[in-house]
Amino acid sequence: MIVTLRTERIRTLDEVRAFLEGSEPVDFTLNDRDSAYVFVRRSLERLRYHGLGRPDKGLVKAYLAKVTGLSRAQLTRLIAQHKRTGHIRDRRRKPPANAFQRRYTPRDVALLAEVDAAYGRLSGPATKEILRRQYEVHGDGRFERLARISNGHIYNLRARRDYRLGALSLDKTRPVQVSIGVRRRPDPQGRPGFVRVDTVHQGDLNGEKGLYALNVVDQVTQFEHIGAAVRITEHFLLPVLEDLLSAFPFRVDGFHADNGSEYINHRVARMLEKLHISEFTKSRPRRSNDNALVESKNGAIVRGWLGRAHIPAQCAPAVNGFLRDHLCPFLNFHRPCLFPSEVEGPRGRIKKRYRQQDVATPYEKLKSLDGAEDFLRPGVTFEELDRVAAATSGLQAAKTVREARRDLFRSLDPVASVA
Repeated sequence: MIVTLRTERIRTLDEVRAFLEGSEPVDFTLNDRDSAYVFVRRSLERLRYHGLGRPDKGLVKAYLAKVTGLSRAQLTRLIAQHKRTGHIRDRRRKPPANAFQRRYTPRDVALLAEVDAAYGRLSGPATKEILRRQYEVHGDGRFERLARISNGHIYNLRARRDYRLGALSLDKTRPVQVSIGVRRRPDPQGRPGFVRVDTVHQGDLNGEKGLYALNVVDQVTQFEHIGAAVRITEHFLLPVLEDLLSAFPFRVDGFHADNGSEYINHRVARMLEKLHISEFTKSRPRRSNDNALVESKNGAIVRGWLGRAHIPAQCAPAVNGFLRDHLCPFLNFHRPCLFPSEVEGPRGRIKKRYRQQDVATPYEKLKSLDGAEDFLRPGVTFEELDRVAAATSGLQAAKTVREARRDLFRSLDPVASVA
């Protein structure tokens, strides 16, 4: 290292500042790291670095970086070492003086990688036999050392970095492309018949599977139908799902599910085609609002009425009777729901507001739509639906559902009963 008198006579911060502002080239040559460390230590002591304020410390650091060529991170570590010990030493790990001589060279590792790439990375004994035959039978001199390798050391070489960066090429897992359903949020444009579906599992107990509740909710009117299935396999799920979709008083034109395999499959797609449901959509990744309506109904309705306790799968017929005959008519004709209104804020942002005048039952919401009769299924009339809605008062319907729920859980296994 060559340090000229110009750098040696710098002893004040003003001289450091003048040096940094100068346009002349730096006449300092770094020949070895130890010499640079000596220069840094002397400069810190000469300028009394540890007693300076933060701006002045930054000035000294810039000076040391310009003279020595060391990075700011390196200088920070050296200064911390000097403050702690009063010295600056090279603490990098050095190889031992009498290191073990490696038997297998990087070329041997590359040959092993070549063999593994060709054979598909077989077990240690099989690979050892391949290496031995390559040298002793086929006379390939490149495998002289590898021909005597042990099984265990094959795995040691495979763990080396130069092996992983060698001839082996790794193929990333290819995602499965499922062409069933369109990955987007449905857009009903104020029309009923675009339903959301989700599954709620009633838990397991002592290795016994609980039943599955299928929840189907219309986005615009919040008409809701719930069914119970023993399993979510094709044999049990499809009949229940078809009955739920057929129970809506209006035509169902859209079907939206999350990415669960119980719904995103060819059997459900064929069933929807049979029911003339033309739009099949599925949720987008990291877009929790795509299926938020039915998720909220899972907590408020399914968990609220069926609870969180285990319900045995064999109880599905009894639960289905309660849901079909009592709970679903109550939900659709007597239980009020909140419907959002979109309001434009002062900055043009659309916000949702839930106003008192927008509270209505799903049936009232259906009747309030423009051209509501055009959405009804063939053979379904509002006169018939009005009779169902007027058959009992809302309070009496709520009491009837509570009593039916109490009778249901009394008839179930005591383990699954709720208070």
